[in-house]
Amino acid sequence: MSVRIVTDSTAYLPADLVREHGIHVVPLHVVVGGDELVEGADITAQEVAAALRQYTIVTTSRPAPEVFRETYRRLADEGATAIVSVHLSGQMSGTVEAARIAAADAPVPVEVVDSETIGMAMGYAAVSGSRVAAAGAGLREVRTAIDARLEPSGILFYVHTLEHLRRGGRIGAASALLGSALAIKPILAVRGGRIVPVEKVRTAARAIARIEALVVEKVRAGGLAVDLAVHHLDAGERAEQVAERLRTSVPEAREVRVVELGAVVGAHVGPSTLAIAVSPRPDEPAGCEPQDAGGNATVEDEP
Repeated sequence: MSVRIVTDSTAYLPADLVREHGIHVVPLHVVVGGDELVEGADITAQEVAAALRQYTIVTTSRPAPEVFRETYRRLADEGATAIVSVHLSGQMSGTVEAARIAAADAPVPVEVVDSETIGMAMGYAAVSGSRVAAAGAGLREVRTAIDARLEPSGILFYVHTLEHLRRGGRIGAASALLGSALAIKPILAVRGGRIVPVEKVRTAARAIARIEALVVEKVRAGGLAVDLAVHHLDAGERAEQVAERLRTSVPEAREVRVVELGAVVGAHVGPSTLAIAVSPRPDEPAGCEPQDAGGNATVEDEP
């Protein structure tokens, strides 16, 4: 494979996909109580959730351009003739800018892609690029495949409180909900690289049920096979229940994964967050053989 794919740790790509597709993941950092730690190596999502519950100050930082320079050099030394580097929204982090700085003097051509999203909405695009590259495609074709996967993809999420987004400065247009934050449970999305409010409901269970309904609507409207990832922070049981329901309600889904959010995104959204990333497969109509359906689970209302 002469074109290699680089992404960052906020794609939250499961280890099996990273290994299978030869994707290189550059980690972001999280700072907990003044200690700078590497996501995925020095700190777990559970440890970040615990720190947030104890009101410990948690911040995040991008990789330095030199980290990307070293990555691009190493991949070139291993035989890469070109690289596509796909990263979280530039409106949420300086990661993509650090990659662009490094790309300017890389030993091989590097295309840096601002995904304008996060999580597996970005991760599945990196996988698509790697598959095309493995088939012998050149830099332009790989970039086109990644863009085609990113364009219809999206992520919807529920947060238990907007406070963590507010503290981290990532709240964006959702700041309009702050005045009523105690009375509502917000449904949010990443659109155009920013966090935006979608709807507000009165309970967590209703918020999650509504997100599931919105996912079904999006998939039906697109008419394509999709991959789904149910992201969560310290809410594994609830995420598994959502995944089971989606396996039944979205027969167009070729894959439904439960993927825990890591330390960096977790620091901004807080414990009990649940999100669903929807990644349509642009070249696969929904009428193909669907995935086996899972069991049904009920949604019980709660505060």
